[in-house]
Amino acid sequence: MDIVLLTTIVACLFVVIGMAEPLAARLSLPYSVILAVLGMMIGAGAIFFLRTDLTDALNPVAESILALPIRSNVFLYVFLPTLIFQATLGMNVRRMVDDWVPILVLAVVAVFVATLTIGYALSWVSGLPLVVCLLIGAIVSTTDPSAVVGIFRSLSAPRRLARIIEGESLLNDAAAIALFGLFMGFVMLGVPDPSYGEAIGQFPWLLAGGALGGWLTARAALMLMHWFARYELAQISVSVAVPYLAYVGAEHAMGASGVIGVVAAGLTLNLIGPSRLSPAFWTNLREVWDLLAHWAGALIFILAALLIPRLMDDMRPGDYALILVVILAAIVARAIILFGLMPLLSLLKLSPVVERPYRVAILWGGLRGAVTLALALAVTENLNVPVETKRLVGILATGFTLFTLMVQGTTLRWVIGRLGLDRLSPLDEALSNQVIAVALQTVREEVASTTESYELTRETVRSEAKRFAERLDGAVERAEAEDNTQILDRDRITLGLIALAAHERETILERFRERVISARLSETMLTDADRLIEAARSGGRTGYQRAARRGLRYGTPFRVASFLRNRLWIAGPLARLTADRFEALLARRLILRDLHGFLDTRIRRIHGRRVAELLHELLTRRQEAVETALEGLRLQYPGYAEELERRFIRRTALRLEEREYSAMREDGLVGAELHTALMADITRRRQQAEGRPHLDLALRKYELVRQFPLFADLEEPELRRLSRALRTRYVNAGKVIARKDSPSRSVFFVSSGAVEQEIAGQTTRLGRGDMFGQMGVLMNKPRRAEVTAITPTSLLVLDETGFRRVLKRSRALRRAVRDSVSAKAMREEAARLPELALD
Repeated sequence: MDIVLLTTIVACLFVVIGMAEPLAARLSLPYSVILAVLGMMIGAGAIFFLRTDLTDALNPVAESILALPIRSNVFLYVFLPTLIFQATLGMNVRRMVDDWVPILVLAVVAVFVATLTIGYALSWVSGLPLVVCLLIGAIVSTTDPSAVVGIFRSLSAPRRLARIIEGESLLNDAAAIALFGLFMGFVMLGVPDPSYGEAIGQFPWLLAGGALGGWLTARAALMLMHWFARYELAQISVSVAVPYLAYVGAEHAMGASGVIGVVAAGLTLNLIGPSRLSPAFWTNLREVWDLLAHWAGALIFILAALLIPRLMDDMRPGDYALILVVILAAIVARAIILFGLMPLLSLLKLSPVVERPYRVAILWGGLRGAVTLALALAVTENLNVPVETKRLVGILATGFTLFTLMVQGTTLRWVIGRLGLDRLSPLDEALSNQVIAVALQTVREEVASTTESYELTRETVRSEAKRFAERLDGAVERAEAEDNTQILDRDRITLGLIALAAHERETILERFRERVISARLSETMLTDADRLIEAARSGGRTGYQRAARRGLRYGTPFRVASFLRNRLWIAGPLARLTADRFEALLARRLILRDLHGFLDTRIRRIHGRRVAELLHELLTRRQEAVETALEGLRLQYPGYAEELERRFIRRTALRLEEREYSAMREDGLVGAELHTALMADITRRRQQAEGRPHLDLALRKYELVRQFPLFADLEEPELRRLSRALRTRYVNAGKVIARKDSPSRSVFFVSSGAVEQEIAGQTTRLGRGDMFGQMGVLMNKPRRAEVTAITPTSLLVLDETGFRRVLKRSRALRRAVRDSVSAKAMREEAARLPELALD
């Protein structure tokens, strides 16, 4: 093909891509539907001009369009890795982990159910070999949920629901392509009825091998990008190579799934990249990949749609019935998942409750697209597949794709309207009236101030003020209507908490953009803020408080790190997690203080004084919990918090200095060359300030032991020996530390937090500096008390041998043990113990 003509055609395709988005918005149709229609029109037009006798002038162009090198490998090796890699970079992986059950059900289980349902339905109706029918089922089980996700976002649907659909899109293609590869192998070998045991047996390596290959590729790329830290274009170039190397390496070098390799590489870069790469570069990298994915997604749709007229060219009357069977079976299979399995998962608390209207929208929004056509094209190109099989696969896959795009895609927004998902609830409608009234009152004050400053003519000001007053009076009248005044305080509190959590999220993003907090820390804090929003939306005040407490807990990573530190003497993971917790608590404390101003300026004007005061109280409780957790860490690691605060001050100073230089540059006070030199100096100093101080766990534990009054009379050598014998244990609120009647083998010292001790129906609370478990150890009796943590608590644990040794050397500890006995009988028994003699 002539290179000039090919370049011209490609350039025109990009013009079509540019026209498609505004056209989709104008017609209120999904973007993918518009692309498919335009692609089919181009393909059908090329065939028409090539076959018509009206003119031959356009024959070279038509021949060039039909001769475009559109092969299945182009879709699978060029476009698909780009789309999957960008999707993994753009998602919130930590929030996806919270919903891994419904995501796997919709993605993997749904693919299996759809493949089997469609395959057996086709086999029963058509008489085709089962393996061919299952191959068709695997091809058409891939979904393109971008249309329904885009509409959900425009409707402000629950964010968690949109996230689940996005997670489905990521894993759905991987599962479907893996199944396609298995059944394609059976078809080429001429196996009519495949062995499911053999097929399923290959799946573990397809997943594990792909994940390993993608992880290794991403780690190697991160190492290179870290070396090229000063060269942003070089780093971006390395990132472009990652999905292709991961795909090819997993597919050909390891015999695994290339799609899983790309997913693993993207997730690895998503999780590790923000902490290894600068925030500005990470933002630019994602913007570059957004553009690449936009082009790749548009081209794959247009080029695949170009093939539709050719794939449907040899259609027979009986094929329409088979297409109808595929359509009905696919809808039934998806309905089984959405209306059968999803409610069951919700009852088991493994998935959020998805309301029926949203499930109907997801059912009707399961569009098929370019991946389905690409897999069908791969079958039609294979010389080892029988001719009739290739024809049927091409026609059924293409016909089903056309139905989802032309029927479901064009009516999806109408269906959502009929379901009432595009209308505000009565509560939101009432709230919007009040928000508009408050906003217009603020605007009136600012406009009056502006007109007075500029000394505009009185007639103009009076005329515009009259028009604005009419609109304001109408807004106030709607806000004070009877329906609006009946909003319950409970609902106002819920709405206020949602707004408060959303403002907290925006504050975190602002701090990240100002480089006050790191990218890794911002991701964690944004995850917590999203949990607050969703918890407040579903559970109101109780849900908000529960999510806030969850953000302060010591999770599974802490327990694993503590085990590695205490049992295997591997301190690195615990040091990193503790340092992360330190930094997160400091940043959260600062952000929570800023939120009180938002309550006074916004929430009070919209929801009233009573609601604002209650939210102030809830926010104050969160601050106190953060302060308690932070104080516990300060006691354990004195001086480290001060180092982090110094780092925060240095970052803030650099941000303000950078802002001043930029303002001077815009005002023309400094030239471009001087500004560049000043920015280079700030960049150098910022790199120095980015480094986090090292946290020495062993040293801090020794200093913590020195602060315990119980060990005040111990000599330095004995203190050091004691610090080595003590083990650190972190427990969450509500965790039972010691159960009644359990063996007494250790003594616990509270270094931070608080615990509750229950003995014979009486409850006492122990805090920092207290101990428990000592009498059971000394008397060799089972524990009489049950001890539960009431806040996130840090404990120092000493075994029986170590406790008896230090007891001999510390008169203060012996006195404390004797004083801790409350019951008279126990006190007399303790006095007779030789270990507790004070002389």
